[in-house]
Amino acid sequence: MANVLLVALGGAFGATLRYLLSGAVNRYFESSFPAGTLGVNLVGCLAVGLLWEPLANTALSPHVRTFFLIGVLGAFTTFSTYGIESVNLMRAGEVRLALLNLLLSNVLGIACVLLGLGVSRLVSSAA
Repeated sequence: MANVLLVALGGAFGATLRYLLSGAVNRYFESSFPAGTLGVNLVGCLAVGLLWEPLANTALSPHVRTFFLIGVLGAFTTFSTYGIESVNLMRAGEVRLALLNLLLSNVLGIACVLLGLGVSRLVSSAA
């Protein structure tokens, strides 16, 4: 139960950070390009790269890792998880699996968005 509470608290913090940073970047660039999302994803990837090994290789409580890596960064951006998992596959010599993860996550992710939009339109037009 403690882990769930830590993820929830970290998630609230990470989601708030995402909202604030994304909004600030979007206001700064004032463009139709999703600069806020890109900024959040890049900061999240940098953060997971900076924190992954120090948090895994220290005597810190697993609760601290859970709070930061799953709670804060998980709510801030799941792109950081996607990044570290892909890098970990490469570091383990699983280059094909890493490339498969990159390809499938991007192509199928976009396909799922399109499918969801299509289903939503069908449902709303049938109602």
